[in-house]
Amino acid sequence: MAGQKDIVDFEDYLPTMADKLGGEGLMRELCNGFQLLMDGDRGVITFESLKRNAGLLGLEGLRDEELWSMLREGDMDGDGALNQMEFCVLMFRLSPDLMVESERLLDEALQQELMDL
Repeated sequence: MAGQKDIVDFEDYLPTMADKLGGEGLMRELCNGFQLLMDGDRGVITFESLKRNAGLLGLEGLRDEELWSMLREGDMDGDGALNQMEFCVLMFRLSPDLMVESERLLDEALQQELMDL
């Protein structure tokens, strides 16, 4: 279960990062995280690249099954790997607080758009 704790700790930092870095800064950092984990030849995160580089993000304690689970959860196109968009979406989905904040901001923007009509 140590791997699960690592994931929870990472999730908890995303809202803080968003507050400190703003939207564009957070996306830059997520893209940097993707670059650290991806297979340089294929340009996507594969099981092998995730396993090899997980320690860079403090996730070295995860078992193979947990790494496969992460890939499956984020793999929207079914190719067995994560492209940059799938990785960023997965990171947002894993952070409930960040998702709630994103929904609130989207709702406010839509309300403002309707008032401007």
